[in-house]
Amino acid sequence: MRWFEYSAFLVTVVLLARPISFYLMRVFCGQKTFLDPVCRPVEAQLYRWLGVDPKREMTAAEYFLCFLAFGMLSTAFLFLILMFQRWLPGGPDASYLTTPMTADLAANIAVSFATTTTWQAYAGESTLKYFTQVFGLAVQNFLAGAAGLAVGLAFIRGFVREGSATLGNFWVDLVRSLLWVLIPLSWIGGLFLVWQGVPLNLSAYIQAHTREGSVQTIAQGPVAVLELIKNLGTNGGGFYNANGAHPYENPTPLTNFVEMLAIAVIPAAFPVLFGRMVGRPRAGWLLLALMVVLFVAGLVICDRAESAEPRRLADLAVVGGNMEGKETRFGVGGSVLAGVVTSNGATGSYNSMHGSYHPIGVLVLLVNMLLGELVFGGLGTGLYSLLMIALVAVFLGGLMVGRSPEYVGKTIGPTEAKLVAFYALITPLVVLPLAGWAVASTEGRAGLVTNDGVRGFTEIVFAYASCMANNGQNMAGLNANSAFYNITTILAMMAGRFVLAALALELAGRFARQGRKAETIGTLPSDTITFGILVLGTVLLIGALSFLPVLALGPIAEYLKTAPGV
Repeated sequence: MRWFEYSAFLVTVVLLARPISFYLMRVFCGQKTFLDPVCRPVEAQLYRWLGVDPKREMTAAEYFLCFLAFGMLSTAFLFLILMFQRWLPGGPDASYLTTPMTADLAANIAVSFATTTTWQAYAGESTLKYFTQVFGLAVQNFLAGAAGLAVGLAFIRGFVREGSATLGNFWVDLVRSLLWVLIPLSWIGGLFLVWQGVPLNLSAYIQAHTREGSVQTIAQGPVAVLELIKNLGTNGGGFYNANGAHPYENPTPLTNFVEMLAIAVIPAAFPVLFGRMVGRPRAGWLLLALMVVLFVAGLVICDRAESAEPRRLADLAVVGGNMEGKETRFGVGGSVLAGVVTSNGATGSYNSMHGSYHPIGVLVLLVNMLLGELVFGGLGTGLYSLLMIALVAVFLGGLMVGRSPEYVGKTIGPTEAKLVAFYALITPLVVLPLAGWAVASTEGRAGLVTNDGVRGFTEIVFAYASCMANNGQNMAGLNANSAFYNITTILAMMAGRFVLAALALELAGRFARQGRKAETIGTLPSDTITFGILVLGTVLLIGALSFLPVLALGPIAEYLKTAPGV
């Protein structure tokens, strides 16, 4: 049954990629769409309020500075809401908000939501007011997601344009991302979730009396406001601490399936959009095929690991796989699907506790994040991770066979090669030193409240990999609400959002200034199975060179320690 679910998900994603890419192309190329009568008057009014000239385009540096300034302003706005939320109107009752809103926690929340990481070192139901959830977090889910979508479009334009000094206008791309894409889809998806049972209220928390005679507090709130956009905008921060495992956020297998589609469909359409815009549709479909191959590989390995009965329960005749930390309404299939989907992108909207996964299951999720959103990825920003690997493959392939290092007509010169190499090195240069610092310091080890040894080491690496990938999910065995983790994870989140974007936009700007070379007999084809195999080999090579030692010390060592006969 679960393989039917996996197959249905992948087929749906691939089938939707083409029509969504058509729609996105019409939106961002200024062509007519069915939403124009509603959206164009609002768009024009927003430009007047913002003082934006929609015809003025920006260089790569200007585009990035606008992206950075917008992110910083969003962070400051959310930080102020968090610090002053005790004086804001609305529920729930202050007696339920038991987590102190310290400055370092507020800064961490503000940065995480402004970078689409939504790293949750807090429990939403015991930390935040409804006002903060809606006007703080939900607003940032829209804005940060739209900003990422804009950067992805600017990056594609670098490959499309010839002899151009500009990549578009950030504010135009931002507004169009909101009005034509995120807001209408979130509105439709939100209504669907309400129909399925996701709450949308401002009610007080309910005190329920259980059959055992105890009292249980059931948190309420405008959950449906956040739920769809947290997935659609590749944010992932849950209204509740349990995130997608909470029955109010994700009540049925159908909502689980739809929410996973919301994470993957637009990012999956981006390689197809890329191929159409550069005039090489087969190259775009090849990129999507590579994503599917990597996705299936991770899915098979994780499913095999989690469908095996836990060894410690073997004598009890327990069957059905590893259900520890998983919801029965999803089972192993729905949980593994969500784990692989969320870890492959920038949406940590998990529906099971990854701290309960077997070592190989954890390995799959950790590798997905360390590789940097190669599969589907974030909203717009995910595409350039795979394209960077493709450029490395082109460069290596050209060296091996003596062909020109060109990709879709753009030449990879010395400066472009350095930018690509630096991009590939940023993640290990950020994640590994921070993880080493945490492991070596008393403050870092103090966060390990459940596990130590290799499992505790994996939890620390997992945390920094998640923040660097702007993903936000964690293994739940690490208490990250401390000044040490609140500050150090901010460093990873900022690097994953802004440093990578700066390199990608600079590379796009250099490509846009180039002309386009025609394919010759000396050009390495970018749309063949051979090239796809070369890219897959490059993924494995870069991943192994960068992260194999740390993986060997973490989940691989844990597997060897617990595997039978070892």
